[in-house]
Amino acid sequence: MKKIGLIGCGTIGEAIAEFVYKHLRGRARIVALCDMDLKKARLLSRKIKPRPSVTSLNTVIKKSDLIVEAAGMKVSGYIASRVVSSKKDVLIMSTGGLLGRHSLLKKARSKGCNIYIPSGAICGLDGLCSAAIGKIRKVSLTTRKPPGGLKGAPYLKNKNIDKIKKETLIYSGSAKEAVKYFPKNINVAATLSLCGIGPERTKVKIITSPRYTRNIHEVEVEGEFGRFFTRTENLASRRNPKTSQLAIFSALAKLKEIV
Repeated sequence: MKKIGLIGCGTIGEAIAEFVYKHLRGRARIVALCDMDLKKARLLSRKIKPRPSVTSLNTVIKKSDLIVEAAGMKVSGYIASRVVSSKKDVLIMSTGGLLGRHSLLKKARSKGCNIYIPSGAICGLDGLCSAAIGKIRKVSLTTRKPPGGLKGAPYLKNKNIDKIKKETLIYSGSAKEAVKYFPKNINVAATLSLCGIGPERTKVKIITSPRYTRNIHEVEVEGEFGRFFTRTENLASRRNPKTSQLAIFSALAKLKEIV
């Protein structure tokens, strides 16, 4: 029985808890929860049988075989570091927190534990990982989201961008900067960076329009292997417009694979 600790009890955390209870019963169970919002964690705990404890990060790590992070980019890197130091496996949803932490990946290997990264809201990562065995010249991501999918991003506040009335190119630059400016909206850029040529060389464009109804990600890769292009048209989660439903499904698929 795989004992799972869940850090972050929002949209993705709820979906993971429900999936484990319905589809992995007998093979895995949620044993502990942690969230800065205690009320949210306690509410989720009451929905799970057997009921997991709501506790601290340290205790979640101690009680679990696998820790799942769904808490956000600001803390995901720290969580991964703490879990790896305890020689436990961790599944990271907020991949932006792993950028610039190459030593952490080496540390995980040396301690014999795993940092799992789901594919998120895009297709084609298998091809990118294969292409990375050879030389890659270019990795680019063009993301199109409705304004609601970018709400609250620091970049919009810094640039005083409020009401969007037509299709607008909001951002063009490196994945490294994109993840910093859009920490809750562009984890796909971080995931591409980790699987490909790094955050400085991975190029990102973010476009928005009130006419958009889906979160669309176009990935283009060129290299020694040739060229490939993928386009993923995501429906947003009904619970959170910032999260693509495919990103949630990717977490569940990775969890199923691990278990």
